Amino acid sequence: MNNIQFKIVFSALFLFLPYLGFSQTSEEIDVEATVRGKSGDPIAGATIITSSSTTLTDSLGVFEVSVPLFSEITIQANQYQPRLIIVKEDIENISLEPIEAYKDVNVAFRKVEKRNLISGVTTIDVEQLMEKSYNTSSLENMTALANGFHGNIWGMNEYLILIDGVPRDAGSILPTEIDQISFLKGVAAVALYGSRAAKGVVQITTKRGKIQKQKIEVRMNAGLYTPKSFPKYLGSAEYMTLYNEARANDGLSELYDEETIYNHATGNNPYRYPDVNYYSSDYLQESYNRYDATAQISGGNETAQYYTNLGFYTAGSLLDFGEASKNSNQRFNIRGNVDIDITDYLYATVGASAVYYNGRGVNANYWGDAARLRPNRFSPLIPIGMIEESDENSMQYVNNSSFLIDNQYLLGGTQLDQTNPFAAIYAGGSNNYTSRQFQFNTGIGADLTNLLEGLSFHSSFGVDYSTSYNQSYNNEYAVYQPSWTNYNGESLIAGLTQYGQDARSGVQNISDSWYRQTISFSGQFNYETKIEDHNISAILLANGFQQSVSEEYHRTSNANLGLHLGYSYLDKYYADFSGAVVHSAKLPEGNRQAFSPTLTLGWRLSEENFLKNSSVFDDLKLTASAGILNTDMDIDQYYLYESIYTQTDGAWFNWRDGALSRSTDSRRGQNYDLTFAKREEINFGLEASLLNNLFYVQGSFFANRISGNIVQNSILYPNYFTTGWPNSSFIPFVNYNEDERIGFDFRVDWNQKIGEVETTLGFVGTYYDTKASKRAERYEDAYQNRQGTSLDGIWGLENDGFFMNEEEIENSATPSFGEVQPGDIKYIDQNGDGLVDNQDVVYLGKAGWFGAPFTLGINFTAEWKNFSFFALGMGRFGAHAMRNNSYFWVDGEDKYSEVVRDRWTPETSETATYPRLTTTTSNNNFRSSDFWMYSTDRFDLAKVQISYNLPKAMFNRSFVQEIGVYVGGTNLLTVSPEREILELSVGGAPQNRFYNLGIKAIF
Repeated sequence: MNNIQFKIVFSALFLFLPYLGFSQTSEEIDVEATVRGKSGDPIAGATIITSSSTTLTDSLGVFEVSVPLFSEITIQANQYQPRLIIVKEDIENISLEPIEAYKDVNVAFRKVEKRNLISGVTTIDVEQLMEKSYNTSSLENMTALANGFHGNIWGMNEYLILIDGVPRDAGSILPTEIDQISFLKGVAAVALYGSRAAKGVVQITTKRGKIQKQKIEVRMNAGLYTPKSFPKYLGSAEYMTLYNEARANDGLSELYDEETIYNHATGNNPYRYPDVNYYSSDYLQESYNRYDATAQISGGNETAQYYTNLGFYTAGSLLDFGEASKNSNQRFNIRGNVDIDITDYLYATVGASAVYYNGRGVNANYWGDAARLRPNRFSPLIPIGMIEESDENSMQYVNNSSFLIDNQYLLGGTQLDQTNPFAAIYAGGSNNYTSRQFQFNTGIGADLTNLLEGLSFHSSFGVDYSTSYNQSYNNEYAVYQPSWTNYNGESLIAGLTQYGQDARSGVQNISDSWYRQTISFSGQFNYETKIEDHNISAILLANGFQQSVSEEYHRTSNANLGLHLGYSYLDKYYADFSGAVVHSAKLPEGNRQAFSPTLTLGWRLSEENFLKNSSVFDDLKLTASAGILNTDMDIDQYYLYESIYTQTDGAWFNWRDGALSRSTDSRRGQNYDLTFAKREEINFGLEASLLNNLFYVQGSFFANRISGNIVQNSILYPNYFTTGWPNSSFIPFVNYNEDERIGFDFRVDWNQKIGEVETTLGFVGTYYDTKASKRAERYEDAYQNRQGTSLDGIWGLENDGFFMNEEEIENSATPSFGEVQPGDIKYIDQNGDGLVDNQDVVYLGKAGWFGAPFTLGINFTAEWKNFSFFALGMGRFGAHAMRNNSYFWVDGEDKYSEVVRDRWTPETSETATYPRLTTTTSNNNFRSSDFWMYSTDRFDLAKVQISYNLPKAMFNRSFVQEIGVYVGGTNLLTVSPEREILELSVGGAPQNRFYNLGIKAIF
């Protein structure tokens, strides 16, 4: 749907509103309907309240009443949210939603009521979240909503994403398709998924049909992206002035004279004296748009339920010239599933999804070149109107050019800039990135009660295929460098030098072809029974998946057998065992299987006599889990247990002069004792509801160790196991390194009704610390040992300010990273050997590679009548980063950013915050040190949305059930001492704020 079509439909819906409430009679009708709850099961004993009577549903969940057409009925049931409906002629099934504590949560191969969850699980009801916060990506802002998830899970560096049980990319699904996301964090929560799940699982469950009349939900959104900031680079005149200063620092003469600098500064002739600002309105728009539309269709009866989702979005680009003005990204998706009861004992499910994505772009890296090309290099365009009339040679170039821009300009360039982003965008052609994803799920299940009461079977099978490729037209083009002359005080082009040739081959090129295929299978026997007050459950399963990726010989595989045993007594005491036999082809025969056991105990204290009648605790539950998970996730290659020998040509001279012999060299020793790494963990959980649901508290404490990480480390073996030349090594891979993580996560919700306003204030947080608890290392100085420090440690030199003069240089430790001058960074000689070198590198702080050490989310919801307000904030604290990109590390011929204004000079020696400028390589200054380190502490206003639902009374007598509008903003504000750095994007597209206007309708 393009912009115009979107606006037409958007306007038509509002114009249609006054006609929705057409009049009809209000005669009394007989209503017979079924009240259903979770999984479509009938609810017996539900209360039906009309204006004149109260009745209950029978054992099949059915009720009968006689009420006026379009009157209101209220349905109430224990453990379910009350629902008010408008009486219409076609009412057959009424679905109730469970209250929060009794909602089903999807965990490994089963569903559990939220109140009975084991520790180490966090769940997000995405369908409910979308009612107050429209998101455009599946895991958007989950760091601020799901405790324990901070971009990773509990400080680990990788997690498995499952969509309907199949390993899939989070980007292959949009929030409108999602029912629920479960974050499985603890060892007991992930054990049944096997080796590849040992560092956590993000389990995404899609929406499915329900037993109800057909429901159609439509959403349309129009959004606007606006850049938060752009890099700030110096203009031509200032750059050339400071470049002259850099040359002077190096003992060189000036390159640019004052007249040339002046002419660049005036801007009177930008073609002769260019001052190119890559981030100006000449090349960029102030904003660009995103439009999307989604239609969801669902319904069903007792035999079959269906769900379909069709979605489309299109987004533009900031670039606003040449072929780049046509840049766009478009995505179309369709998803559908059907659940069928074949017989009373046999059912089947089938689902499929297809995603078609196309991205149109140009054959240039504009943002990368914008951070590299200096503003005075060349003029992007050469005006043909400034060519001397007598210059026939230049006019011949004009007449022969295939790329005359707006019939006024030739493409600019130099011998060193024959390919440049401007020329490439105007004349270099275009490319189309095409991606296709096809996903298929099916399953069959059986109720085996005839064999054993409570026994059932379920199997699932999934096949995915993803492919992508680039299609491009790559044109050759000529650029022109003008030579200038002055005539009667006017600058004219006296001649042109052509570099390259114009050529359009007309050939479409296919490149970057890629595919991935995933096959997944699981089969499980489930057993559930209740003996008086004892609840017993069990699962026996086989599970596995295999992924094939282009250009990778070996498939990524995961296979395991799993066993789950569950027991509870009076919903007060719980015991769960989950274990898996895992398999890995990456390990030698004999070590390819291992058993991963876990145990969880739970205690609901609020059911004990000493708390049962408490006025403080509505619910209080404690859990404890422990286990050992075997994993091969960090084994990057196959056959690492084998030795490797290679042949080298020309390694040796033999007895015959001039002839070379081949040698056979060892690259690695063998180790048939190589085995799995192990995640050993204990975690504790707490969940509580207090003061009549005024407060809800949930949290986990965890401590884990991953031992036996595989390394190939020369320190563990005698030095004769390796040789320098020929390059040989007999050192094998071994299980050695150990990593430890400890931390906690929490969630606290405050729910309060103030007058007619219902409010919720929530806090979500995660804190973790990591430690390299075992390392094979041999440093001369103990302070350089990595063992005992953070896994994400930043290591570097400690600075001691700038060298102020030659005398200070002579009286200081000798730098080993190149010759230094006054204005260069001075470093501390940690070991006092009189030499500053790599032995003076020390631990500087945490980098937050696996997520910030402390993550905090704050959410606030206020609902008043048909209005709702939602705000989400996110804080990340405790990590640091280096200012080490080209924006800050400037030397040689680099482009100068505004940071160099604070450079060291003899006049600014007491206030300077940046080293002296140089045209040589500044190895001493530009290296990892605390001089360049900064804190990444920040708090972001991540989301604000205001929503309004039109009164339902407007639609009592129409086919429309609900219409709502909402307006929101994302990534709105960053509060941080280093905000400018954190919002800076160098060499890439800028960070954006996103403003959205949406409408939804239910029919």
